[in-house]
Parts: sequence; C-alpha cells; structure tokens
Amino acid sequence: MRNFTYFNPVKIVFGKGSIASLSRLLPGNTKLMIIYGGGSIKKNGVYDQVTQALSGREWVEFSGIESNPEYETCKKALEMVKSENVDFLLAIGGGSVIDATKFIAAASMAGDEDTWKIMTGEYRIKAALPFGTILTLPGTGSEMNNGSVISRRATKEKLPFMNNRVFPQFSILDPETTYSLPKIQIANGIADAYVHVVEQYLTYPEHAPLQDRQSEGILLTLMEEAKKILKSPRDYDARANIMWCAANALNGLVACGVAQDWTTHMIGHELTAHFGLDHAQSLTIMLPALLRHQKENKEAKLIQYAKRIFRIDGEDKTALTDKAIDDTETFFKSLGLKTRLSECGITLKDTAFIPEKMCRAGFKFGEKGRIGIKELEEILDLAK
Repeated sequence: MRNFTYFNPVKIVFGKGSIASLSRLLPGNTKLMIIYGGGSIKKNGVYDQVTQALSGREWVEFSGIESNPEYETCKKALEMVKSENVDFLLAIGGGSVIDATKFIAAASMAGDEDTWKIMTGEYRIKAALPFGTILTLPGTGSEMNNGSVISRRATKEKLPFMNNRVFPQFSILDPETTYSLPKIQIANGIADAYVHVVEQYLTYPEHAPLQDRQSEGILLTLMEEAKKILKSPRDYDARANIMWCAANALNGLVACGVAQDWTTHMIGHELTAHFGLDHAQSLTIMLPALLRHQKENKEAKLIQYAKRIFRIDGEDKTALTDKAIDDTETFFKSLGLKTRLSECGITLKDTAFIPEKMCRAGFKFGEKGRIGIKELEEILDLAK
C-alpha cells in the first residue's frame, strides 16, 4: 500500500426529514445565497422545506445552474454574491449545482484574477466562501469531496479542479428528496457512482485488501439496489443505499493508498463538452472500451473483479476478463444507458480531434501513464 494522507471534514446529516436541521447547521449572522438548478426543487417540496428552515434569516437566491455547470452562468452568480455581500452559500441540487457552488465559493475570494485560471490551475486558491449542500440527486459524490468540474461554452472546455478549501461544511442527504427524479437521472447517478469506484479499483494490485473490499462493497450494493429502485421507485431503503454509496464512491476513502486511472472520465469530459452527452452517459460508453483496450495492463484486478463482483468461475484469464467487461456493459444497458458512440449519433470522424487535444501538453493518461494519442484513438475506435 502507498503512503497517503486522508482528510475529509464534511459533516453529513443523513435521513428523512433532515432538511429541518438546516437552521442549526448554518452559522449565525450570515447573508446567505441559495443556489439551485432549473426549479425542480419548487415542484418537489424541497424549496418549501428550505425556506421554512431559513425563517428569520437574510438570504437571496440564484437559479439556472445547468446539468453541466457553465462558467458563464457561474460568473452571473458570482456577480450576485458580490453585489449582495453574500458570505455563505447553500447548494441545493445534484453534483452540477454543488460543483458550480464550489467554483463560485473559490472565485468569490479571487479578487481581480481571471477566474477561469482556477480551472486551468494558473491561479492557486487561497480562500473560499464557506458553503453547505442539500443533495437531491446522488451520483457525483460532490457533496462529500473537494472536487468540481466546470464547462466553458465559448471554448468547449470541461475541466476539473480540486482544493481542500472547497469541501462543504455540511451536506444534508435526505433520500426522500429523490422520489421525483426521472428514471434516467437515477440511472445516470448509479452509473456515475459505479464508474467512480472502478476508476480507483480497476488498476493493479497495491496490497490494499481493505480498500478493495470497500470498493467491491460499493459496486455490489449499487448493482443490487439498482434492481430494487428500478422496480419500485419509492423504495426508501434502496434510495438511501444508493445515495450513501454515491457519497462513499468519491469521498477519498477507497482511493487511499492505491493507484487511480480516470482516463474514462477525461475522455468523457471531452464528449460532454463537444457533443452535450450526459456525464454518466459518456462514462458508460467509454469505460467498456477502455477496459477492453487495457485488459492486459489491468488483468490481475479484472480477474479479481470478475470473480468477486460477477461471480465468474474458471481459470482462463482471457475468458474471465472478457466476461467481466461484457457483464459491466450489460449492467449499464440494464439501466437503460447507451454503451456505444454510434447510439448517440457520434462517429469516429467526429471524435478525431480528442486524442490530440487531450495530449496537447505532452500528458499521458492511465494509472501508469501509458495512454497517449495512439492509445486514445484505439480506445475511441473500440467505443464506436
């Protein structure tokens, strides 16, 4: 196992009715801004619960955060933060709203800097406004980590950043807030959390059996609960388990002391930025292709994955790895998600620019830095 430092300061308040605890979680004498997306929180009762909990407090609101949060929209929110002298933010929604809030929190304290430099790494975050979250769409894990991904429409870029100053102070997770979600959003969230774990688990052995078992526990639980929730959408326990799995998939715990990949996500970001694919949909297309391309490099862990997750027997290594990848793709299809670029009307010609763009600075991807332009071209070919 590698050396590591683990830090996660997020207070989690979990369970039905937990939005009522908001008032005691917020610091006193603050000017609050709530941030949310397209307005679904006003239809499902969450907005009413929040306003009731904020009774007697001074607050303003900003709406319109996109499903892939856009830099241009975040800048409008930033202007309101400054004009209204806001000193605490509250994100209400899924990972996109939370990611946007993290960016706004950091950008609010960046002075006269070009705030896009936060995304490119040219500006080092020194401070951020404090914020909390109320999660209504599980999947990204943003409610319990220090990462954010923001898109810039003008340049068709989608970039991530991470900084310990943008951990939420608290996150409220009430599974009942997810009852009104469309089936596709539930499926996307399950797939997103699943791929998060795979990116940290399907690399190579690091003599970290606890982290392996933690990862496998999340994957198995997601698969088991997915069947229940798709059959019975108002199954509270299934919703609760999926919500907690998603948080644990990317709160840093299963990443401790082990190698990580993230190539699937980086290709996925390009697909989303240029073709508007749902984030999770880009992952379910690219993960099987990446695993097929990298199955020799990932052989030991793929065999472990085959035996422990899909209960595949046998000693033929090739058969085990191939079947595990096929079963992964079948699981994604069972969620109603696509697994090929062609299913989205995207051709290899359309994606030809991606490998060079990703490797423009000489960077190589994968847990051992073995994936460059040629390999990315081959992976995209496998996803066609």
